[in-house]
Amino acid sequence: MSKFGKKKKEVPAVNTAALPDIVFMLLFFFMVSTTMRETSLLIQKPKLPSATEVKKLEHKSLVSTIYVGKAINLSEGKGDKIQLNDKISTVNDVTNFIFSERDKHDAEEQRAMVTSIKADLKTNVGTISDIKHELRSVKALKVSYSSSSGDVSNNLK
Repeated sequence: MSKFGKKKKEVPAVNTAALPDIVFMLLFFFMVSTTMRETSLLIQKPKLPSATEVKKLEHKSLVSTIYVGKAINLSEGKGDKIQLNDKISTVNDVTNFIFSERDKHDAEEQRAMVTSIKADLKTNVGTISDIKHELRSVKALKVSYSSSSGDVSNNLK
């Protein structure tokens, strides 16, 4: 038997004093970096046509988006539906939509406003034409058509 016995070393406890600081830093980071979706889609997510020459829109706060496609809810009926903000609308409602979007901005920003049309690949051209006529009647002449970048020949199949 030896005179000196072995001492068992215990692992010290984990210091959790900094844990609340770390949690609040992460919470603050995610609150600052997260963007909220402005509108929820009431139409099926549009399959956008492909384009080879695309340009990203700047100043997204000055962009008014019109969604066109088939309704998710079958009770809305068949055919192309137009979504303005968070409701299914008709072509006649486009003028009121543009005026309400203009009222949100001052006169200088109104000149730079763009109307973006996000239409499904299989949307009837007549619906898009009707929307364009309504936009012309309220002098909303800056129109952008949303597309996905890619090979145009894939859409022809």
